Amino acid sequence: MKAERRGLFLVVAVLLVSAVLGGIYGPNVRATTASADDYQTAVRDFTRVLDVVQANYAQPVDVDKAVYQGAIPGMLRMLDPHSNFFDARQFALLREDQRGKYYGVGMVVAPRENHTVVMAPYVGAPAYNAGIRPGDVIVKVDEKSTEGLTTSDVADMLKGAKGTIVKITVTREGYTDPLSFTVTRDEIPRHSVDIAFMLKPGIGYIRLSGFNETTDREIAEALKKLNASSLDGLILDMRGNPGGLLNEAVAVSDMFLDRNQLIVSHHGRASAERKYMTVRGNQGVTVPLVILVNGNSASATEIVSGAVQDHDRGIIVGETTFGKGLVQTVTPLSENTGLALTTARYYTPSGRLIQRDYKSVSLYEYHYERKVPEHPTEVKLTDSGRQVTGGGGITPDVTVAAPKLTKFQENLIRADVFFPYEAGVGGFTRYYLGTRPTVTKEFTADDTVMKDFREYLGKKNIHYTEPEMSENLDWIKRKIKQEVFMSVFGQQEGFKVELEADPQVQKAVDSIPQARALYENARKVVAQRMGNTPDQP
Repeated sequence: MKAERRGLFLVVAVLLVSAVLGGIYGPNVRATTASADDYQTAVRDFTRVLDVVQANYAQPVDVDKAVYQGAIPGMLRMLDPHSNFFDARQFALLREDQRGKYYGVGMVVAPRENHTVVMAPYVGAPAYNAGIRPGDVIVKVDEKSTEGLTTSDVADMLKGAKGTIVKITVTREGYTDPLSFTVTRDEIPRHSVDIAFMLKPGIGYIRLSGFNETTDREIAEALKKLNASSLDGLILDMRGNPGGLLNEAVAVSDMFLDRNQLIVSHHGRASAERKYMTVRGNQGVTVPLVILVNGNSASATEIVSGAVQDHDRGIIVGETTFGKGLVQTVTPLSENTGLALTTARYYTPSGRLIQRDYKSVSLYEYHYERKVPEHPTEVKLTDSGRQVTGGGGITPDVTVAAPKLTKFQENLIRADVFFPYEAGVGGFTRYYLGTRPTVTKEFTADDTVMKDFREYLGKKNIHYTEPEMSENLDWIKRKIKQEVFMSVFGQQEGFKVELEADPQVQKAVDSIPQARALYENARKVVAQRMGNTPDQP
């Protein structure tokens, strides 16, 4: 009965919060006697259904699961694809992402063949300093076996208060006995700037993977590190960035746009329109800007991209973004749970709706097939008079599709051939590094390395033809180098190798002169419109 009461209380709480923030029972903003009666009736009906199910279902009913994973998510899915309920663990992870930090050992783990495997320890984090490396299989945490546990369970065991100690036991290719590491937990930053470096002379590159409470500071530090005011061009890579905090998207936009420009606005049925303007502006940093996006770039990423595009501040390169322009208000509930409820919609400076249609498609089509309107639902104008479209994400100024893997490449990836984890057929990187005491940054996958690679595939019974090897040779060499660099020098060095032959990045570099000309022209057009003379960037 305790679980039932807890579940029932949560349903009531979600109903009330939904009514206050967004209104799910009709058009009236204010609660009325009729709406209160509706709530009471809905709760009574739910209780009766739950009682019947609990008393008569063929098997014992987990009430918490029925409510947390069934009733509440089902209700929210009727509203839109992004209103969401978070159980205690999900809500804790959400807060970690928002704060930009957590407490633990600092590494990425993933499931591999019913094991939890270290993908990459963060350079400088406790796990890295202790000697844990990519490919290590975690078999015990504090002497408790990980057999039968999910990767999420293992990740939770590794987290803990700052300064506490955890013993991690791993198996490693080339070692007969397990290895044990005593690691002191620490504050682990969840960096939103993955890497910032000079891609080539005069061209800076920043990879931004999310928007949390530290993003504006991290971007400011990256711009300072790259000496942005002296650059010939800057590439801001937000491919795969799912978004995050609105105020951080506003702060990042403020760093690139001119002062007193509109960044984004939002309004909904029960919320008045609110406009977000630049306050400080770019303060004279007018470096030509190119933003990289793809179909997994969403929300806050689309706010920044839409503002830059509408003000002709830079060129957008890549693929059409996801199209998430719904504003979620996150509210803590009882039992350490939370609710993200849609309360408004985002609009770019030109008035474009970012949100893609979700009412005429299924959830699967919305999330996975990414269906967009056959014809643009909106056509707006940028500051300089260029046409841009809305109603389906941000369409790039320069479209460049990501290269697709060949069948042979897919087979190698599926077999974990490159990753340094020896199980089944995977593990060439570990195999290779086990025979090389040192590797320098001059490493390339030369003929000798490729000879070892062919021998390895033979030992693991991975079949290939020489035409397949020849057709995919450049890709294979780059993957080997990328994984070797990631294992030896850390994640960031692996990123750099990945970018070397990235066609979208190459197109971004080629688009820098276009970005410069666009921004200069827009400033002239706006200045003429206002009867002023623009400063030369």
